[in-house]
Amino acid sequence: MADNSQDKTEQPTPKKLLDARKKGQVAKSRDLSSAIVLMAVVGALYLSAKSAADSMERYLLWYFSNCLAFEVPDRHLPWVFLDSLYEIAVIFLPLFVIAIVLAVLGNVMQTGFLLAPESIKPKLERLNPIEGFKKIFSLTSLFELAKTILKVIVVGVVSYLVAIKYVPQMLMIFYKNPTQEMLEIMDIIIIVGAAGGGAYLLLAVADFYYQRFDFYKRMRMSKQEIKDEHKQSEGDPQIKGWLRRRQREVAMNRIRQEVPRATVVVTNPIHYSVALKYEEGVNSAPLLVAKGAGDIALKMKEIAAKSGVPVIENPPLARTIFQQVDIGREIPAELYQSVAEVLAMVLRIKKKETV
Repeated sequence: MADNSQDKTEQPTPKKLLDARKKGQVAKSRDLSSAIVLMAVVGALYLSAKSAADSMERYLLWYFSNCLAFEVPDRHLPWVFLDSLYEIAVIFLPLFVIAIVLAVLGNVMQTGFLLAPESIKPKLERLNPIEGFKKIFSLTSLFELAKTILKVIVVGVVSYLVAIKYVPQMLMIFYKNPTQEMLEIMDIIIIVGAAGGGAYLLLAVADFYYQRFDFYKRMRMSKQEIKDEHKQSEGDPQIKGWLRRRQREVAMNRIRQEVPRATVVVTNPIHYSVALKYEEGVNSAPLLVAKGAGDIALKMKEIAAKSGVPVIENPPLARTIFQQVDIGREIPAELYQSVAEVLAMVLRIKKKETV
């Protein structure tokens, strides 16, 4: 049965959040980054207003004092215009740098360092005009439009109410010297910018928390999705159970085949059992043909007893062989002495049985 939005009552798992992050899906407010940049630029403009006004005054005085003396061909006028723009840009370059740096930091503060190449991969469905119209006229798009209109109204009203108070002062600046004009204009810009930017920042903070709420709401999962994710991450319990049963069957089949042909079974006595095979002139060293722990170890002892294979209790040797030697491998040289003692014991037992 398919899940619907009402079934998704569980919080998203770390894996789902990580997968979404790889796709570039994170809780982020574009308005918050813009508001931070705006307020920072207003602050930088406040700190540098005097020096910027002085630089503008010097440039404008130089320009208007010399522009009539220049004999510039018409074809060179665009270069003169670009040169003027360059001079003005240099004056306000620190503001541009601050805006760029804080635009990056504003995003990093919200999402951390995020690189999501998958989000910029071309997708054919993005070229589908029908899907595009659906997105444009969706409830989400209409809600975003309503938010944008609200922000424009609030910021516009606040900025207007502050700016209207300075209209008489703006009308009087024409009677002042250039430096005073520049300073007063910049002061008014700073005050209006701070008022409008402050209102924008408050709305942006509210939008940030809404975006977080909406993101985690969209990321919610149903209980079935969590179970499916767990199966993918940890493996299907049914498959794992089947694999364990299959491994046990393989181990038991090997034990039934190898233990009756073994020379001796060394036990812990109940935790481990190892079956060794040694034929003089055939094997250069005793060979481990089977091993088991727990129930399998007890089963090995039972099969050995039925098959007439000697069972020797030697806990240290059984544990060491079980942990260090793989099935089908020869016993390492450092265990020769201990295994030789066991084989000698087996030989004595067989001699007694033949007497």
